[in-house]
Amino acid sequence: MKNAEKFFHLFKEDTTVQKKLSERLDAYPGSLEVREAVAENVLLPIAEEYGLPFSLEELRTYETERKLRNLKEDLPVEDGEPIEDEEEYWLLDRGWEWDETILPEIPKKNHL
Repeated sequence: MKNAEKFFHLFKEDTTVQKKLSERLDAYPGSLEVREAVAENVLLPIAEEYGLPFSLEELRTYETERKLRNLKEDLPVEDGEPIEDEEEYWLLDRGWEWDETILPEIPKKNHL
């Protein structure tokens, strides 16, 4: 899972990696809605090219832990409502479920 974290840190910081991923997503011949296939054919190979290989399960675990950390760090704004998690998730934002072994129950904080 450390490689997933390192890769996404690199992705945030390096426009070359961002461009490479964007170009490969644009050239991907399959449906972008089938996230497992897109990850296996686009995302994971790019991570491997940078010497940071990880699996789909490691990606899901990384995202679940990151999402949980972000939900715990939500701070109330002036009107008392929590700040929404503005992070973008490769799998969790696109129909994948939480990793139940890491996050058995989604914390309820007025997130709709």
